[in-house]
Amino acid sequence: MSSYDFSRVTVLLAEDSPFIRSLLINSLKVLGVGTVHAVEDGGSAIEFLKKVKNDPMQVGCQQVDIVMSNWDMHPIDGMMFLRWVRRHKDSPDRFVPFLMITGYTEPERIIQAREMGISEMLAKPFTVKNIGEKLISVIERPRQFVHNSSYFGPDRRRRKVPPKSQDARVLTDKSEGVEIIRG
Repeated sequence: MSSYDFSRVTVLLAEDSPFIRSLLINSLKVLGVGTVHAVEDGGSAIEFLKKVKNDPMQVGCQQVDIVMSNWDMHPIDGMMFLRWVRRHKDSPDRFVPFLMITGYTEPERIIQAREMGISEMLAKPFTVKNIGEKLISVIERPRQFVHNSSYFGPDRRRRKVPPKSQDARVLTDKSEGVEIIRG
């Protein structure tokens, strides 16, 4: 990780615990992250992102490169914050990488966060190395975004699984763009 230069990366951190917030800020600084803006909950993070969009001079930040948020906060938790980032019309960047931090690592929780559109999950307890690996992951392996009637967020598929049959989609010059051929 020492070969990575995070000095130009700006991270928005939403964490309600002063101790964990301090630990994360210091860990990000040890990794060499250039700018860390820390807030106490999802509501403050939403307000910060709105200010970045509307008046960047006021907050001293042109853009946020990566969002890190604790899941369990009050009054607005990490999932509500994530929902706003991915789906709200006032969100300044629906594509921003979003790392959810949580001590709840049950499969149901991970699926719920993935369905809402997280980029990565950081489990507590964490190490500086874990944080660095997650930062590298969102930078080196960004996932294509998917938008349909029920989901907007990074492609949830991580494994490269070959198709079970021949692809039946063929690009055409028709206005629809794709023709389905039944074999």
